[in-house]
Amino acid sequence: MSLTRRGLLAAGGAVGALAATAAGTGAASAAPAAGKGHGRVRTGFDRLAADGYALLKGQKVGVVTNPTGITSDVRHIVDVMHPDERVDLIAVFGPEHGFRGTAQAGGSEGRYDDPATGLPVYDTYLKSGQPLADVFTASGVDTIVFDIQDAGARFYTYIWTLYDCMEAAALAGKRFVVLDRPNPVTGRAALGPVLDPAFGTFVGRREIAQAHGMTVTELALLFNARFLAERPVDLRIVKMSGWKRSDFFDATGLPWVPPSPNMPTPDTALVYSGTCLFEGTNLSEGRGTTRPFELLGAEGIDHRWAAAANALDLPGVAFREAYFAPTFSKFQGKTVGGVQLHVHDREAFDPVRTAIALLVTAKRTWSGFEWRPDNWIDKLTGNTRVRTMIDAGADTDEVVGAWSEDLAAFRAVRKRYLQYR
Repeated sequence: MSLTRRGLLAAGGAVGALAATAAGTGAASAAPAAGKGHGRVRTGFDRLAADGYALLKGQKVGVVTNPTGITSDVRHIVDVMHPDERVDLIAVFGPEHGFRGTAQAGGSEGRYDDPATGLPVYDTYLKSGQPLADVFTASGVDTIVFDIQDAGARFYTYIWTLYDCMEAAALAGKRFVVLDRPNPVTGRAALGPVLDPAFGTFVGRREIAQAHGMTVTELALLFNARFLAERPVDLRIVKMSGWKRSDFFDATGLPWVPPSPNMPTPDTALVYSGTCLFEGTNLSEGRGTTRPFELLGAEGIDHRWAAAANALDLPGVAFREAYFAPTFSKFQGKTVGGVQLHVHDREAFDPVRTAIALLVTAKRTWSGFEWRPDNWIDKLTGNTRVRTMIDAGADTDEVVGAWSEDLAAFRAVRKRYLQYR
């Protein structure tokens, strides 16, 4: 769909109450969360707007956002702020997939004027450091606001858009405000291998766990204090009210907008921090189906893979022998065999351990198994150990055990920046 043909939402207000804290300051206690007898979650934007945008008073504002930057009544925050005289919004910055979400994976919308508001939209995708700082300077903004829904995985690129924009804002002398949204798969625990900096890319810039278990404001505080300490940005965060670390997305009362084309539902996010590892193999990770990252397979795979995976009796999940024909990406238009993940106890489910088990059993039951020739798996896991250990015949527990020390160290660091109970 072209930008000029897109249906656009009318402008309006938002409700909430403000809780803005400077980087490193204490946070107010969270109100009860929605679902299970709790109250409704209000996002950082809802609280910012309810306070009349006081945090942005006197500032020329630019917003880093995408289609997930919405109010609880599904209006986009840019469409809400643009006509509001209390905020001087002068620019928008689009990440991967673009501000209005028209681009597929690995794409963006480029520079254009938004047809709904007339605001200039700048492309941040694959820009960092001084070139991105120059974009911020050219835009004329004083304060940059970040509001994007994350999926909870290290290789989901929006958190590195956050990191790159924070670094560039510091270089450009701009203030940075992060508006919080829920981690859709809870914030209970960090899981999986921790990135080795030698493997830093846009799917993992710095040393965090594969499933980080944090919200974007918590990550911003960690980034600023640990990874940008030599030149920290002037950072403010606006917390949610009503969110608890144990809340899955359906407990929040908030509407779900796919943060990217292949993240259609919160169920996708539940498995994504594990099964995205199949991007590093010659198997389909389910792109081009209605269940990306829940369906995995390749030509030549049969019932033996599902049987081997089920024999492990992994907590919270079962595997169904499945056949599907992707409409794009790997095996486009071909019928392939594989598995569908069925998570029946999400509290017990460990997405990263499950994905390792699936890699191990796929290699053992299908002779055609191969890693991507560029060893993309090493970028996704953040090290060579997963690939080399599986190639050497290691079982699931051996592979998972190899990152235990690094993960324990990250969990200790992470704990210092958590803002919710």
